[in-house]
Amino acid sequence: MKRVIGAVLGAALVLVGPVPTSAAAAPPGLTTLGTAGWTVLSSATATQGGAKISTPGFDTSSWLKVQPDDGGAPGTEITALLQNNKCPDVFVADNMKKCFGTQKKNSGPVTTAQFATPWWFRTDFSAALTSGQSASLIVNGVVGKADVWVNGKEVATSTTVTGAYTKFTFDVTGTLKSGNNSLAVEMYPNDPSKMLTMDDVDWSQLPPDNNTGIQFPIQLLVQNALSVGNAHVVQNNNADLSSSKLTVKADVTNGGSSSQTGTATATITPPSGGTPITVTQNVTVAAHSKATVTFPVQTISHPQVWWPYQMGAQPMYTLDTTVTGGNTTHEQFGIRTITTALIGKAPAAPDGVRQYSVNGVPFVVRGGGFAPDLFLRYDSSDVSRQVALLKNMGLNVIRLEGHLPPDDFFQQMDRAGMLIDSGQQCCDFWETPGTAAATLSLLTLSAQTIGENERDHPSVFTYSWSDNEPSAKVETAELNGFKAADFSQPVISSAEYKSSPQLGASGEKEGPYDYVPPNYWYDTSHYDSGSDRTNAGGSWGFDSEESAGDTVPTLDSINRFLSASDQSNLWQNPSFNQYHANYETGHGGYKFGTLFTFDTALTNRYGQWSDLASYVQEAQVQNYENTRAQFEAFLDHSTNAAAPSTGTIYWQANKGWPTLLWDLYNYDGDQAGSFFGAKKANRSLHALFAIDNNTVTLDNLSGGTQSNVSVEAKVYDTNGKVLDDQGVNGLSLTPQQVRNAVIKPKVPTSTPGNVYFVELLVKQNNTVVDRNVYWQPTKQDAVNWSSTLGNPQATMTTYGDLTGLKSLKAATVSATADTTTAAGPDGADRETKVTITNTSTTPTVGFFLRADVRRGTAAGGEQPGDNQVTSTLWDDNDITLWPGESQTLTVSWKSADLKGASPVVSLSGWNVGKIDVKG
Repeated sequence: MKRVIGAVLGAALVLVGPVPTSAAAAPPGLTTLGTAGWTVLSSATATQGGAKISTPGFDTSSWLKVQPDDGGAPGTEITALLQNNKCPDVFVADNMKKCFGTQKKNSGPVTTAQFATPWWFRTDFSAALTSGQSASLIVNGVVGKADVWVNGKEVATSTTVTGAYTKFTFDVTGTLKSGNNSLAVEMYPNDPSKMLTMDDVDWSQLPPDNNTGIQFPIQLLVQNALSVGNAHVVQNNNADLSSSKLTVKADVTNGGSSSQTGTATATITPPSGGTPITVTQNVTVAAHSKATVTFPVQTISHPQVWWPYQMGAQPMYTLDTTVTGGNTTHEQFGIRTITTALIGKAPAAPDGVRQYSVNGVPFVVRGGGFAPDLFLRYDSSDVSRQVALLKNMGLNVIRLEGHLPPDDFFQQMDRAGMLIDSGQQCCDFWETPGTAAATLSLLTLSAQTIGENERDHPSVFTYSWSDNEPSAKVETAELNGFKAADFSQPVISSAEYKSSPQLGASGEKEGPYDYVPPNYWYDTSHYDSGSDRTNAGGSWGFDSEESAGDTVPTLDSINRFLSASDQSNLWQNPSFNQYHANYETGHGGYKFGTLFTFDTALTNRYGQWSDLASYVQEAQVQNYENTRAQFEAFLDHSTNAAAPSTGTIYWQANKGWPTLLWDLYNYDGDQAGSFFGAKKANRSLHALFAIDNNTVTLDNLSGGTQSNVSVEAKVYDTNGKVLDDQGVNGLSLTPQQVRNAVIKPKVPTSTPGNVYFVELLVKQNNTVVDRNVYWQPTKQDAVNWSSTLGNPQATMTTYGDLTGLKSLKAATVSATADTTTAAGPDGADRETKVTITNTSTTPTVGFFLRADVRRGTAAGGEQPGDNQVTSTLWDDNDITLWPGESQTLTVSWKSADLKGASPVVSLSGWNVGKIDVKG
């Protein structure tokens, strides 16, 4: 008989069987299994069965050898193949398809033959228990479902072990041997249409194994008579955060055969080595049972408060718990308060719109959807790099839709001050689970496990269902799980404008997902009349996922993952189905794959290109102006009374593989026009040109008051003639303040080439802190709203005409670069200051100037091939300067990326030839 503990509520209770003996007791606590490696093989080849495969000494010399990732897990089936060089350059061109086939259906069973059968994951481990000790195996969820074997004995079947975010604890005390032991897990194919797991929807090409595998570590818990776990802090903070009442809770488990009494101890240590607070509680626990200890409330006066990074610091408190003769737990938490409300009321939002506040301060959510590596290979240093990119862009939120990473990820976000909008997957079994008792129990367990994993992380500020709202029974099941976990963050009923019986109206909306013009984002008068407000993406309310679709990388990045044929089709054939634009995915009546809609806009707005380089250049400019407009519009309209814009989440910030669809930075960290457009919009002190009413808005996204601020707005024609020059001085903005219409520039109705520029300069204490340049058509884009509403892209009546930019005269610019040794974000150890000056003798603008750090030669040129230094973090880029103007760009980077070469800075632009400057 298999004894399964925690299959319903994730309890840590362990029943004790016969106790092996050894010379020395194992230290109590958790151990991750398989840290020295795993072996993996398809059951089509490994046919011996679990009883033999899980026996110590079983020969796996011919199996795939796999090292765990930084999360401590062996990963997926394809991960095992890749670690054994079965598909070099898997992300180049369509190599993944050639190597492994195609997973053809979203949210369905595996359709590729080699992954349609179970695969075995096996590892060995040592154990040594003495009398009075017990041991349990903890399986922290699987992608698919699994039979679990230890030392020739099946301890759990796939009927129990399923769910990506579950936690199962199995008694293995009587199964372990002194010395070498073996664990074997038979993974059955993932089917997101029938399992509470995960899939990639239409975000990327689907991994052909459907991510079947082990995403989180499998652990061994060794216990003395008493053990402690599930420790956490429940906060009750004063509204002004002048004090915080903290209640520590922990579970004490008795694995012995008789009642045990002990003392549980909890210690809270303030940040920066403050005086610890220690509290104890006596506890008596019956044999083979668990008791929850609630320690006396501790009040902290004037606590150190955690803030998002633009608004303040990120102090973290430490909680250590122990019990007499038992183990010790250690974790961190931050003190902060999240509140949310439905505000405003308008025909578009009859129930109001969702707004969030942190520590009593309302803020505009400016986020991006976050995707893990396509094969779930967790890399802590890669996450660190992406955190640096996200902060460099000025985003304050990432959204996790159904792909919840290991704990290290949340710890990094805590330290970084990056908020997390956590939640469930759309378009699969999570949204249509039915009401079978077993499914409802699994939903409760999943919610409890997620709640336990995320509750003490100050970065997690909300959790939401995805597209569809839950049924009454499903809602109750999951809310019961969150309650059991003491998860206290706001839970939202849907990412669309829907409601549920207990949670009520969501106040959120979704879409668009394909090309819309920049002025689309400023619209507030049109909305989809459907109840869910899908694809009504103008700047009103809270939009949980939206963007203008395709993102064209830089040439450096394109050369890393597109074949010569792909590249040729990219600029010559808009109807070509690009593998890296997800041509074999899609759902809900629309499909991606071509860049046709994006290219149609590009042709009409900027004019026809002549080669790949000119296509990529035009695409950078179009992506820049669009991402900037999306974020700026939601800031500009956050002051509207009826239906204020309270948040926009760009879909998506990143991808788990190289992409042409939906990203702000590419898999290789490439920072294209979309990146720098978003970065420009999200600067802490920033002036924007509102293209709906031709006024200037000033915003302060920092945590402090910004004083002695001035703004200047200049309007130019394409010949460099100044058409208008206005300014305002002596401005002061409080934290998170948005001030509209500080200037109303006089813009022309006709100009040479039908294009004009608006340059905004923000100075603080007479120093330029923000330069923002717009290129505007005298006749704006016109959306056909009757054909657009409810669709993922805009239908256009007319396109704005920016083709006059092609007639810009060549500009002359100079550049200098000075590199010093300096510590920077993400381990950077070099800093280069690049000063760019427009030295043209005629009034010619230097438009869209981009700098890159490259590996150079001793003579000052560039090394051949892929020479871009990819660890760069710029304070600005893709800039525009008029004659006599100069701007110094600062960039941090890692010297190791030079690979022994000399640094060179390249500079190029729309109407400027490429030059190289020694760094």
